[in-house]
Amino acid sequence: MRVFVDPEKCCSSGLCALSVPEVFGQDEEECVVLLLLPEPPAALHDRVRAAARRCPAGTIQVRD
Repeated sequence: MRVFVDPEKCCSSGLCALSVPEVFGQDEEECVVLLLLPEPPAALHDRVRAAARRCPAGTIQVRD
């Protein structure tokens, strides 16, 4: 799995960082998404996919 984010689309909801803090964070100044782990381990794949589905701005893309 490879994860991509588009900070320009981010609406700063923070759901991703709350759901999978191992993979996503938030910029302290602008509160937009930060991708911390672009190739997460298999144990996190389901949570990353769920975070991508829940993202209100469609900021997160997942490719297998």
